Amino acid sequence: MKKRVLLTGGAGFLGAFVTKKLKESGYQDIFIPLIEDYDLTQMESIQKVYQDSKPDIVIHLAAKVGGIGANRENPGKFFYDNLMMGVQLMEVGRQRGIEKFVGLGTICSYPKFAPIPFREEDLWNGYPEETNAPYGLAKKMLLVQSQAYRAQYGFHSIFLMPVNLYGPYDNFDPDSSHVIPAIIRKCVEAVEQEKEEIVAWGTGSATREFLFVDDCAEAIVLATEHYDKSEPINIGAGFEISIKDLTQLIAKLAGFQGRITWDASKPDGQPRRCLDTSKAAAAFGFRAKTNFETGLAETIRWYWQNKA
Repeated sequence: MKKRVLLTGGAGFLGAFVTKKLKESGYQDIFIPLIEDYDLTQMESIQKVYQDSKPDIVIHLAAKVGGIGANRENPGKFFYDNLMMGVQLMEVGRQRGIEKFVGLGTICSYPKFAPIPFREEDLWNGYPEETNAPYGLAKKMLLVQSQAYRAQYGFHSIFLMPVNLYGPYDNFDPDSSHVIPAIIRKCVEAVEQEKEEIVAWGTGSATREFLFVDDCAEAIVLATEHYDKSEPINIGAGFEISIKDLTQLIAKLAGFQGRITWDASKPDGQPRRCLDTSKAAAAFGFRAKTNFETGLAETIRWYWQNKA
């Protein structure tokens, strides 16, 4: 617990929960670089953040992320920013001889038609879903780098692949939010404005898996302390729900009783997503704890109270 931790993205949605878990576990020296002070796509900032933090452990959460719309509008930026942040952080960490590097990937790296549930062994058996492939492939290259550095330099790095996250403090900006906060905002605004209809993207047939952000933070801390192998590890809750059922559930919990109309001109994204989470349970004892409906209710309650 005396180790110095550099936590990129520590001021963000997931980062705030990881910071809390680290402190609860006894870590006292946690350095969180702010985007205003460090542009982690630039090598000068990478060198500076290492010099300022002098870490033993790096947990790399910082990422350029968004929903389907944001990915379609910014494929180049999503690819470049995510690739450059991770590649340079890991390389300078290797040069400085840090004790451990914890990299976060994404299930967007999986092939578009990967068998359900997604198993880590299927990661290379096809091309990712097109709308978020640049983001998914940029993250996937960090796995290649992690494994190559372990093979050549004995570098202690691990690679975790969380499923879609949700929870309080999420990003509810309609231009860049993921599916759960986007639907919550639509439903809450419809209730407030007494609308009779909301319009949802796609057909509603695609399925997704979701993990409460506090559970994901626990998995990251457990893996940091107890996992040290080159194989990637899924981090999820091990269930799937259709976007149609998800939207109806959020509408019910938010108190919206009007019509839900589906705009089939908008993309569904990957047809199905559901993870095999058995390796995380076996390797470092992680199992998701938060009931999905309970987590959704907590997230909706937080948004009602903080939307202003």
